[in-house]
Amino acid sequence: MTGTDENVKTGYDVIQGYLKTLDGSPGVYRMLDSESRVLYVGKARNLKARVSNYARPSGHSGRIARMIANTASMMFLTTRTETEALLLEQNLIKQLKPKFNVLLRDDKSFPNILVTTGHDYPQIKKHRGAKKEKGAYYGPFASAGAVNRTLNQLQRVFLLRDCSNSQFEARTRPCLQYQIKRCSAPCVGKISAEDYAQTVQDAQKFLSGKTTGIQQRLAAEMGKASEEMEFERAAALRDRIKALTQVQTAQGINPKGVSEADIIALHMADGQACVQVFFIRSGQNWGNHDYYPRVGDDVDAAEVLEAFIGQFYDTREPPRQLILSNQIENPDLMAEALGSKIDRKVEILVPQRGEKAELVDGALRNARESLARKMAESATQTKLLKGLADAFELPKAPERIEVYDNSHIQGAFAVGAMIVAGPEGMMKNQYRKFNIRGDDLTPGDDFGMMKEVLTRRFKRLLKEDPDRKEGHWPDLLLIDGGAGQVSAVREIMVEYGVEDIPMVGVAKGEDRDAGKEEFYRTGKPVKALRHNDPVLYFIQRLRDEAHRFAIGTHRAKRAKSVGATPLDDVPGVGATRKRALLAHFGSAKAVGRANLNDLKAVEGVSDALAETIYAYFHERG
Repeated sequence: MTGTDENVKTGYDVIQGYLKTLDGSPGVYRMLDSESRVLYVGKARNLKARVSNYARPSGHSGRIARMIANTASMMFLTTRTETEALLLEQNLIKQLKPKFNVLLRDDKSFPNILVTTGHDYPQIKKHRGAKKEKGAYYGPFASAGAVNRTLNQLQRVFLLRDCSNSQFEARTRPCLQYQIKRCSAPCVGKISAEDYAQTVQDAQKFLSGKTTGIQQRLAAEMGKASEEMEFERAAALRDRIKALTQVQTAQGINPKGVSEADIIALHMADGQACVQVFFIRSGQNWGNHDYYPRVGDDVDAAEVLEAFIGQFYDTREPPRQLILSNQIENPDLMAEALGSKIDRKVEILVPQRGEKAELVDGALRNARESLARKMAESATQTKLLKGLADAFELPKAPERIEVYDNSHIQGAFAVGAMIVAGPEGMMKNQYRKFNIRGDDLTPGDDFGMMKEVLTRRFKRLLKEDPDRKEGHWPDLLLIDGGAGQVSAVREIMVEYGVEDIPMVGVAKGEDRDAGKEEFYRTGKPVKALRHNDPVLYFIQRLRDEAHRFAIGTHRAKRAKSVGATPLDDVPGVGATRKRALLAHFGSAKAVGRANLNDLKAVEGVSDALAETIYAYFHERG
């Protein structure tokens, strides 16, 4: 590795020097600058041949020429196969985020629908994250909205419960879901276990794309009910058939010849790119999502799409087919790499005609329209950021704005919230919440809370990025409050030596009306903006988003606390035994007063656990 010496050599000569030690093995290489920051990660079938290309002084695109000029050192890792090199390359790109690589910036997980097992009346619900709970999973769906729509439709058709097991056990009469015909109320015996099991089976068939048999069976049952003059049952079956038809119509795309595939289309314009992904599972459209990978001016479509696919499926299970709008650089290698992860064949197609080509055309149209909207929004955002810089005399348009707010009820359940905005709008993956810890704070001390939040924020920044080179430092702080808040935050900034960061306090102003905001800055007079100034509206949106995030975090903390009982801290008492104890005694306080024999009488509580519970409450004094 090299240091930060200004005389460190960079460029072709440095790369040339590595050729003596390389052979023709496959592997991954990293190009680093004079401060050991990774500029680029690449893979190669033959490392020596690939690196020799970079050692030539001509024939490179502008992007590659700049990368070579900045290269002060290289790192190499050989692999057994080129497939391993491809998988390692994409993993390193996601970890290191090199400046000159195509980078997928949005890497959120996708939700699934879970039909639980282990209960006489299975629950159907949305699930995100690791698949640890027992049951059948269906997905992925492109968004929470797509899952919620499907769940609502499934409940209308199959009347499955969505309540938790504890809610189910506690019901003594049907809930609202039963009244609006979204649940069959198995909790109070409105349906037998056998009939409910049949509806669960039907729902799972539907989610697996086997809908024809369900409709035929429901139609036959409706006819039979009508013949037997069970007109209420016949009407209910008619409504379910109608709802099932509406579900199929609402999905829009229901390809006949594609059972399981991701449709991936790329559109590029003016150095920007949009990738649109449609999820086809069980012959049904389960939603779409757009992505905007970071690309350069001279990157071609094949490189962008290959990089996107490699990073997108790094932590996701690929479907049996990827249907693409453009050919990628190494389709056979990518198919082998993806297939090796899941131990089955993955096919990569670029269709020219037929139904698959029509699906790609639809995704491509969405990509084109999405990118046009994104570019228009970016242009507006750029203009607003420049207006913000002009309004508050900033040295340049801010790339990262951090907005802070607190939320509490008379000091209880206090939380701080930070939201982040930049040239591309709200950066939600950068939002942070702070549980206020200060035991010495007076309840409701907003100044003290804000000081704690900013203290923790600056401590972390100074620890993780003391030289301010990683892009995590704010160019502007917006604080919810007036002169007092600004003064409190200023103390912290001076203490940590970061007082050079511009900071503005946003106060409601006269009559606390939106539009009459006053802006406070250290050492400068109070400022106001014109009532119809777009920059004022922009600041209001930022403040409102911070307030929304703070309130949501506060409510979640309060709700968690409301459901808590002293039983949560007793060793060996989980959710099931907690319910049994509360059902037996009526309250956690009554459990604490119970004698040992009464505790032993509770179903599911062993003698040893009863002694543990008794000791927990009676040894605490």
